[in-house]
Amino acid sequence: MLIMKTNALTAFRIFLVMTLLTGVIYPLFITGIAQLAFPAKANGSLVYRNGMVVGSSLIGQKFDSSAWFWSRPSATGYNTLPSGASNLGPTSRELKQVIGERRDRFITGNSLSDSTSVPAEMVCASGSGLDPDISPEAAYLQIDRIAKARGFDAGQKQQLVELIRKMSEGAQFSVLGENRINVLMLNLALDTIK
Repeated sequence: MLIMKTNALTAFRIFLVMTLLTGVIYPLFITGIAQLAFPAKANGSLVYRNGMVVGSSLIGQKFDSSAWFWSRPSATGYNTLPSGASNLGPTSRELKQVIGERRDRFITGNSLSDSTSVPAEMVCASGSGLDPDISPEAAYLQIDRIAKARGFDAGQKQQLVELIRKMSEGAQFSVLGENRINVLMLNLALDTIK
């Protein structure tokens, strides 16, 4: 009986020490390093406009107005708490229907021909459902709609083309991923076109 009490007391002490070490000290230490080395990223890569938070450069948001670039679809409605994919497989009829509806909306909304090849990110949600980027090709396909909605003339439309070109980012480290453009940052930059 005495040995059991000693073992239980030792186990409880180890539990308390490990809880303090891994549950308090280590997280505070790592948070401190992150705040010192990468303060913007440690605080969520928040984007401000006129002193107000308008979003995060790392999390996609819904833009469905004709005057804005549309984001990649989200399986979770851009909700960050249950982020994730739809879990529908490649043989799913429901997935095929959803993709068809998204393709039709993109083609109709941008006044494109039925034979237009719609970039995959405009019809398929990402694994997290919160991807903030689209391809430059997807952005170029939206130019006419945005120019019309904002009343842009030919010169302003050309500025829009240049804006997409300037804001496009290549693959990370030249090998990871594909060319991309952040939708939130691109939409904020739309207001610079006069």
